[in-house]
Amino acid sequence: MDQRPQRHLQHPRCHLLHRWYLLAIITGLFFEENGTLILILVLTGLLVGLFNVTHSEIVPYLVAATALIVIGGTQVFTPLNLVADGLGEDLNLIVRMMAIFTAPAALIQAMRAGMHLARPGQQGGDN
Repeated sequence: MDQRPQRHLQHPRCHLLHRWYLLAIITGLFFEENGTLILILVLTGLLVGLFNVTHSEIVPYLVAATALIVIGGTQVFTPLNLVADGLGEDLNLIVRMMAIFTAPAALIQAMRAGMHLARPGQQGGDN
């Protein structure tokens, strides 16, 4: 019997974030972009932002989300169409779906970080 620890089950919140990103990748691979799909990605992104990112993960998540959203908003992989017909467009769509999923969660985390910074009585290091 396999006695290796299950890392993703060791966290008390049992993060499902990686599975939600797989959903975004699969939608980019197999489905056309449409309103229903985008709504599902936005709603699941909101759920992830509300329930799956801990306080200590806010800053790293926002850094990664910013990079993903910036890349998802460009057509950076289009030159790969020269390598294989449609490869660049397929990668652009996958990253765009990941960005659509990530943006609502990033918004929630940015609001959490802003509220934490705005709490009265908190003293910073530059007094």
